[in-house]
Amino acid sequence: MKLAVYKTTGEETGRTVELRDDIFGVEPNDHAIYLDVKQFLANSRQGTHKSKERADIVGSTRKIKRQKGTGTARAGSIKSPIFRGGGRVFGPRPRNYGFKLNKKVKQIARKSALTYKLKDKSIMIIEDFQFEEPRTKNMVDLKQNLNIDEKKVLFVLNQSNKNVYLSSRNLPGVKVVTSFELSTYDIMNASKLAIDESSIGDIGENFGS
Repeated sequence: MKLAVYKTTGEETGRTVELRDDIFGVEPNDHAIYLDVKQFLANSRQGTHKSKERADIVGSTRKIKRQKGTGTARAGSIKSPIFRGGGRVFGPRPRNYGFKLNKKVKQIARKSALTYKLKDKSIMIIEDFQFEEPRTKNMVDLKQNLNIDEKKVLFVLNQSNKNVYLSSRNLPGVKVVTSFELSTYDIMNASKLAIDESSIGDIGENFGS
């Protein structure tokens, strides 16, 4: 399928880009998308949660009352979870939530996500651009010119550009990534994909079979 290439002013350049069917026209695999997104979110978790169990509580180890004759349940430590200030029972501990996912599954997931976006007409090809200085207004003007004021827009560049990144980070719903950083989560989370012309070839090399 061919898509027109747009200038940063919103006008067509007169050029078109051919999108590979083996990347943008595959049979979508919803389960692969689910697994890739799940792994992305799992890897994003810090996993630093921790609560004190009875072994972590600082306090006296003295037996707080005699074993029998009190009329109440026996108790041997003030650190017991049944007392105020005691340790928590089976509390959360630091852990790593990440899990392994085969490279081919991730590849299928990205292709499926791109196919969905193309079917929804949510992909726009723009000419390569860069900003001379980091200004939020530059990114605001670019979005208005391209008529992509959707809630969430993902800009895909062929290489990292510090000025473009700094111009976008103050805008909610705008994210800038390179073609090598493109993930299934970012694709599915965006309402519109604005891909620069040079990134199409990189995406073909990265995701192609």
